[in-house]
Amino acid sequence: MRRYRYVGPADIQESAGRVEPVRLDAAGRLPDEPLTFVVGVDGWLKLAPRRSEHVVLADGQDVLAAGEMTFDGERRVVEVSNQSTGYCPDPDCWPAVAAALDRLGTAHPGGFTHELTFRRCPDCGERNIVRDGDFTCALCGGDLPTAWNFSSVPDQP
Repeated sequence: MRRYRYVGPADIQESAGRVEPVRLDAAGRLPDEPLTFVVGVDGWLKLAPRRSEHVVLADGQDVLAAGEMTFDGERRVVEVSNQSTGYCPDPDCWPAVAAALDRLGTAHPGGFTHELTFRRCPDCGERNIVRDGDFTCALCGGDLPTAWNFSSVPDQP
């Protein structure tokens, strides 16, 4: 499986504090609001409140997947996305998410319910979300590649 490294702004990574992971309540339930998630390179799922930074939840480390997830009252995943502008994971990270949820015995929809396509502009370096199949950079208007292209990004400080 592909490992995703943090590609977001260095100041977020550097200024981010610690995040408290989400825990089950006394009845064994998770909050019924969207949560931030990462799947670490160890294959385990970590959850935090939605406004938490993925890079903080991942302790600054590479991940196998990142995004947002919503559970119902029965601990089933009802919505899941790869929405993480810090890691910009490709939709092909779904197997890591499924494996982490299966490992926990958690029912899930079998794929992302909201799938995002991220590309880095080769002209200006901006991170982009491709919308409606339009592979045009939102900042400079340059052409975006059709294949995921964050692997050549230099390591963050």
